[in-house]
Order: sequence, then structure tokens, then C-alpha cells
Amino acid sequence: MKQTNSKKYNRDKTAFLYVRLSRDDELEGESYSISNQKKLLTKIAKEKGYTHIITFCDDGISGVTMNRPEFNEMIKQLEYGKAAAVFVKDLSRLGRNYIEVGRLTEDFFPEHNIRLVAVSDNVDTEEGENEMTPIRNLFNEWYSRDISKKRRISNKIKGSSGIPLGPAPYGYIKSPDNPHKWVIDPEAAIVVRRIFSMAMDGKGSEQIASVLTEEKILTPTEYAKVKGIRKSSAKTNPDPYFWNKSTVNNMLCLQEYCGDVINFKTYSVSYKKKKRHINSPENKMVFKDIHEPIIERSIFEKIQLMRMSSRKKPLKNGEHSLFSGLLKCADCGRTLHYHFNQGNPEIKYFNCPGYNQGKRKVCTATHYIRLDFLEKVVLAEIRRLVKFALKHEDEFVRIVGEYSKKNLQIECEGYQSELKRISNREKELDRIIENLYEDNLNGKISDERFKKMSSNYENEQNDIVEKIIKLQHKLNEIERKTLTTEDFVALVKKFARTKKLTARMINELIEYIEVHHAERINGVKTQKLVIHYNFAGVIKVPQDAPVDAPEVKLQTRKGVSVNYQPATA
Repeated sequence: MKQTNSKKYNRDKTAFLYVRLSRDDELEGESYSISNQKKLLTKIAKEKGYTHIITFCDDGISGVTMNRPEFNEMIKQLEYGKAAAVFVKDLSRLGRNYIEVGRLTEDFFPEHNIRLVAVSDNVDTEEGENEMTPIRNLFNEWYSRDISKKRRISNKIKGSSGIPLGPAPYGYIKSPDNPHKWVIDPEAAIVVRRIFSMAMDGKGSEQIASVLTEEKILTPTEYAKVKGIRKSSAKTNPDPYFWNKSTVNNMLCLQEYCGDVINFKTYSVSYKKKKRHINSPENKMVFKDIHEPIIERSIFEKIQLMRMSSRKKPLKNGEHSLFSGLLKCADCGRTLHYHFNQGNPEIKYFNCPGYNQGKRKVCTATHYIRLDFLEKVVLAEIRRLVKFALKHEDEFVRIVGEYSKKNLQIECEGYQSELKRISNREKELDRIIENLYEDNLNGKISDERFKKMSSNYENEQNDIVEKIIKLQHKLNEIERKTLTTEDFVALVKKFARTKKLTARMINELIEYIEVHHAERINGVKTQKLVIHYNFAGVIKVPQDAPVDAPEVKLQTRKGVSVNYQPATA
């Protein structure tokens, strides 16, 4: 808000000038510029005898929405009785919403005894009513609808041809030779690769963010400002080096780093609503290998599998386990929790949280397993798997290639059926909401009824979109499991000389481990573990294969020992 005259306040001599410009209005030419609007309105206001002039300006905001900062402040000041007149270049400056602008011109301004002057539309309420005002307001809204429709068509054409509709993500910049192409920004790409590498090493998003903050690496927003890639935003972080874990999370999910372009990620239900909704997967368009990748596709997909596993918080002392989030109860399916023994903190273990829940006990046993025993079993099984893959590669490839095809197909068909059902409901909701807008515009339903109904439908739609995303993730996971046999074989061979478990090894090889409760078999305490490998599921080495099953035995307290029972074919 700008006050152009600070003389003694007099309401009758005070006029508010409201100027606004959006991207669409820039098409109308220089006469619509903010500076020219101010000059014109100041001149007219003075000619009509107003000496105390205050200007309100919203630059770059569409007139479809009435939620504009300076506009709202002006209305607030008018309610306080701070001015006797409002000057605008034309009625579309007030807004391009027929109903809301109509309320202003027909109810609000007369009720508060405010003179309205719209210069280009020859509107001056002091000279009497202008019968064309409602018609002009309607035309202004139609103009916005027409522009929105043309932009949607243009975006549809560009997006369907593989041209990126959004800005280049951190790590890429627009090509100087072709603004529709992205090229790697070497400086930022180093940071992107490091983030993915730390994730593969088992670091969580909060840990990664802390490392980047400590090393004073500019955040993507600040980096863009410094490089002049993007205009400065109104919000400025006082610490340009402070990385938020949500920023890291978002980057780890960007498929664009594989070299792909994903268009139509979001949509709006109407040109009147600026809120963007997440689009259902089948409505997005994915174009693979359009630009040079920063991250290998296999690495990206492994990260997504890792992130889909729920990770348990660390111990109170901040300690993490390599297996946190990977252990599942064989009976109730819950993720096992990580603990340490109160009497002897050196003993770390996992157990099922579903067993000790008082009256709400949902699991039949503790499924207790010590960390040191688990580490020995997993290392032994990985060594056994590598030995089998190296000595009997053809048989290994056959087993991996046939991984639970029947079960995966049944699972896939179930997800597809559910996905189709809720996708149809989402499309139906789109039609319902669009019809509500039309009925409200035509006066068939009241504004209050419209808001209540549209809110309920939009909430249902948001829930459906979340379900669609989860189902699509599950379908994508099944597709990755069935299409990456060669990658998994190569991955197993990579760890041929492994002597020690690492976070990267576990994350790359293992999807999850099914933990059974220890029981006595022929007087010997035995615990069964079933390892589910990424892309391959449970690999049961044939009993007749000359690769011995690992024998793992751990001596525990008071002479009690536990033996490992491997899965067999």
C-alpha cells in the first residue's frame, strides 16, 4: 500500500486507487502496466477533486481469485470508513469473478457509501447506475474461462509431446540452445549424486540434511537465486545453508533424475480454483530418457523400495541398526522394533510390538531376535547366495526369473481391479464438482450450499488420489520385481568378496526379512528366518545343489543357545 499524500485526513477527499496485473493481462499491452494504471488513475482522481490518494497494488495475481493481499487490505480499510471512493482502470481490475465482483458493486460499495469509478468502462456510480456493469462483469469472467481453456489446450499439446511443463529441478538447467530441453548443471548435480549415495549408505533424510547444512551447501532455493536461475521469492530463509529433511525427501522421489520427463503431475478442478491436486498415475504422462540422467535408474528404483519400508526411530542414544524397518513379524506382519537390554546395554535385539499391548495383544509371541545372531545369519546367507550364483549361474537365473510369477500375477490383478474402481469414482467426482461450479454460477444452488458440497467432494477426491498413488506404487514395485532379473544377478555378483555387512549391501539386496518366533525342535532351540530379496523374493537354494546351508549358532546367557533354520526348497 502506498500513500501519495500525507495531508490531514479527510474521508471525503480520500480515494483508493486499486491496480492489478496478471500474466494474462500483460497480453493486453503496455496500457495495462502497473505504472500506466497508476498514472491514469491518479490523474482522474485529482480531476474529480480527491487530494488524499492511497494506492493498493497486486502484481502478478489473477483476477479469478479474490484472495489478494492488497485487495483484501483495501476492503478492510473501506470497512473502517477510510475512503470515499475507489478508482480502477476497468471492472476486471477488481476481479474476474462474476458473483464476487457483483457483490462489491451492488452491495458492498453502496452499503458503505463508496463511489466506484472504472475509467475505461465509463462507470461512475456518482453519476447513476450503469446497466452494462453486470454484463461487463460476466464478460470478464468469460474472458478468464476462455484464457484458461486455451492455456489448458496449449499445455496438453506441449505436455503430450514430451516438452517439460514445469521448471527444471535442482541439478538441471534449461539448455541455452533449446529452452524446452534440460541439461545437467554440473555444480548442483554433484550434490544430487551425493544425496542419493548417502541414502544408499543407509542415511535417513534428516541425517543427509544435517550433513549438507554442516558443510554449508546452499539450499536449492538459495542456489537458484545466487545463480539467477529463478526470481527471488517473498519468503527468504535467514540461513541459506539450512537444509530441511522434506527437501531431501522430495529430491529422492524425483524420477526426473533418471532422465525422464513427467507431465501432468497435478491438476485444478476449475479455472476458479488455483489449488493443485495430485493427478492419478494413469493421467500422468511419463517420457523416458529425454535428457541426460544424473542418477542411474537402478539406483533410483532401489531408493524407492527402501523408502517404502517403514523405518523405526533410532534408540534413545541415537543409534540406528542396519536392519531397522526391514524385519517383519511372520505372524502379524508388523515391523519389529529395535531395543537394547536394560541390564546389559551391549545386547541389542528386535521384537514384535504387537505382542506386548496389554488387553489389545494382537500377536501370539515376542518374535525376539538378537542383533548379533541376525547379523551372522544374514552375512552367511548372502555368502551362500553369491556362491550359488557364481557356481550355478544358469540355475540361479532360472530360479530368480521364475520368482513367484503366479502369486505376483494374482496380486497384480487385485491391485489393478481396485485401481480401476477408485479411478472411475475420481473421474465421476471431477464431473460432479464441475457441474456444481456451473450450477452455482447459474444461481441454481446457493454459495453456502456450494461451498459445503464442493468441500465434501474434494475431500473424498483427495483421499482417493492418495489411495491411487499407493496402489500405483505397489504395481510399480511388482513390475520392478519381474523385469530386473539381470540387474539382480549382476548385483549379487558385485558382493562376491564380501566379508562384512554394510548398509549399502543390505539396502541393495534385501527387501525385508520375515522373522519367526524361536521354538524347540527335537530339543534344540531353533529360529527360522526368511529373507526376501529385492526383485527376486525368496530364493530357496535346491537341497541337491552342492552349496551347503549355513550353520549359525549363538550361545546366549545361562548356557542357552539358538540355532538358525534356513528356508529350504
